[in-house]
Amino acid sequence: MAAIDAPDIVIIGSGMGGATAAHALAPTGARILILEKGHQLPERPENRDARAIFQRGVFRPDETWLDGNRQPFNPGNYYNHGGNSKFYGGVLLRYRAADFDGVAHADGDAPPWPFGYDELEPWYTAAERLYRVRGALGDDPTEPHHSAAYPHAAIADEPAIAAVRARLRATGLNPFSLPLGVDVDRWLAHGRTPWDAFPDARSGKMDAETCALIPALAHDNVRIESGAEVRRLIAAPDGRRIAAVEYLKAGELNRVSPKLVILAAGAVRSAAILLASAEGGLANRSGAVGRYFMNHNASAVLAFDPRFVNDSVYQKTFGLNDFYLGDGPDRPPLGNVQLLGRVSGAILKANLPRLPEWLLDRASRHSVDFYAMSEDLPNPQSRVMLDGGRIVLDWHRTNMTAQTGLVARLKRALRAAGFPVVVSRLFDRRTPSHQCGTIRIGADPATAPLDPFGRAFDHDNLFVVDASTLVTSAAVNPSLTIAALALRTADHIRARELAA
Repeated sequence: MAAIDAPDIVIIGSGMGGATAAHALAPTGARILILEKGHQLPERPENRDARAIFQRGVFRPDETWLDGNRQPFNPGNYYNHGGNSKFYGGVLLRYRAADFDGVAHADGDAPPWPFGYDELEPWYTAAERLYRVRGALGDDPTEPHHSAAYPHAAIADEPAIAAVRARLRATGLNPFSLPLGVDVDRWLAHGRTPWDAFPDARSGKMDAETCALIPALAHDNVRIESGAEVRRLIAAPDGRRIAAVEYLKAGELNRVSPKLVILAAGAVRSAAILLASAEGGLANRSGAVGRYFMNHNASAVLAFDPRFVNDSVYQKTFGLNDFYLGDGPDRPPLGNVQLLGRVSGAILKANLPRLPEWLLDRASRHSVDFYAMSEDLPNPQSRVMLDGGRIVLDWHRTNMTAQTGLVARLKRALRAAGFPVVVSRLFDRRTPSHQCGTIRIGADPATAPLDPFGRAFDHDNLFVVDASTLVTSAAVNPSLTIAALALRTADHIRARELAA
C-alpha cells in the first residue's frame, strides 16, 4: 500500500460541492488534493449524438447497484471531472424561502432547516456569480429576496418557445425565465443541440468543472488525482478525527493523511464511503447516515398540437412556479414545472423502441416538452446500505399525491393553452432526479450527522459539502443550493480551521 505525501486538505469528489469548495479554498495556499473517481470528459462526436447518449447509453457507467428487493439495476450517475453537473440542464434555481421553514404537504411534512433562507442568501448570490447565471427577476410569484440581480441577462426564448410562453401567460399563468448556467452562443458553436442531458466538454455549459474546478487547479497548491476511487476513511485511535483516506487507483491501494477531509462524492457514494469505513458507519452516532434518501418525483409531460411547429434547438428557457406553494388558497404544494431540453425523435426512440424514429420525429415537430417535479419527503426507511460491499439503494417514494396533482394541473393548463393532446411518463430509478439527503445537516447530533456548517459532529476534521447534506429536497433543482452551501462551509473552514 502506497502512502502519499500528506496534504492539508483532501476533497473527495469534484462535482458541484467538491469543486466549489476547492475553488473557494484554493486562494488560501493550503495544499489541496482532489480525489476523483472519474476522468476529464474528452471532446468526442458522441457528446452531441442523441442516439449515442439516449439509445446506446454510451456514457452510462459500467456499474450495478441493488434496489430494495436486491434486484440489480444500472444507475444513471456519472463520474467525471465536474461530476453529474457535466450532464445537467444548467438550471440554477434557489430554494424558495418557505422551503427552509418546514412545509406541510398532502402526504406529510417537510421539516425545517437549522437556519432560514436569509442565512444562505448571500451565498446564493456568490454562487450565481461563480456560475455566471443568466436570469431575470420579477416574473416568478414564489421568488425569494435577491440582494443582487443575476450576473447576466436571461437566455431569450426561441420563437416557437416564445409562442408557448405567450399561450400559457394568456391562461393566467406566470411563466418565468429559468436561471441558467449556459453560454448559449458558445454551446451552439460546438453543435446545434440541446444541453439538457448532453455532456459538456468545456463547450459552453457553466458546470462544476468549467466554473470552479479548472480555476482551482490553476493554483499551484491544488492538484487532482483522476481514477481515484475512495474506499473508506480511517479514524484516529481516539475516534475524534479522520486519520487517513484510503483509495484505489490503477489497482493499487493508497493512503493519504490530510489535516482536513471534505467529502463530496454525491448523496449515494458519500454515504456508502462512511458506511464502509467502520462497523455501523463513521459519523453515525445519530444512525442517520444513509437514511432520508430523497429523489425528486418527476415526470416528462409532452403537449401536442398539429397546428404548432416546434423548430427550436434547445427549448429549455422558462418554467412555472404557479403551483409551487399550492394550487390556490389553503391547497397543498404541488411543485415546479420547467421545459425539458428539446426532445427529438432520437430521444423518444429510447423509451418507445417499437415506433419508427421518423414517426417520432414528426410527432416531436408538433410538440413541446415539460418536466414536472415534486418534492420527495425525507423518510428514514428510504436509504443507502451496503450488501457485501455492493451499494443498495432502497428508495421509497413519498408525496406522490403532489406529483399526480402537479401533472394533472399541468395537463389542464396545456389543454387550455391550445394543446389538445398531452401525455406524461413518470421517470424511474434509472434516471436520477437530484439525489440528496443521506448525510444531513442539523442542530442536534442525536438526529443529524452534521452540524449546520457541514462538519461531522463525531469527527472534528470531517466536512461534507455535497447533496447528501440537504435537509429537504424542495421541488427545484438543487445545484445552486449545493454550491451556496459549499461556499458557506468553505468560508467557515477558512475562518475557523485554516486561520488557527
